[in-house]
Amino acid sequence: MTDLEEIRRKKMLELQQRAQQQAMETEAQEQMRQQLEMQKKQIMMQILTPEARSRLANLRLTRPEFVEQIELQLIQLAQMGRVRSKITDKQLKELLKRVSGKKREIKISRK
Repeated sequence: MTDLEEIRRKKMLELQQRAQQQAMETEAQEQMRQQLEMQKKQIMMQILTPEARSRLANLRLTRPEFVEQIELQLIQLAQMGRVRSKITDKQLKELLKRVSGKKREIKISRK
């Protein structure tokens, strides 16, 4: 029975070590994600006016994936040097219209 207990003890120790390692990896990934988010936020503050940032924040509530895509595109433009001055709310609205394309119009008629 001591051999069986020893095997169980080793297996338990191995499982605990694996769980600790996974927890550390998850924590490291979370820290990296937060750091990237902070960098993205700083870049957005540099390239957008407060009104434009506010518009994106409001839009994020309803279409978070779309806003993420727009932000990545804006950051790429800034990194390529194609953003000369801060993007205004009006410019952002035009960009959003172009990117979102034409929405399908649904008409309901009653008889």
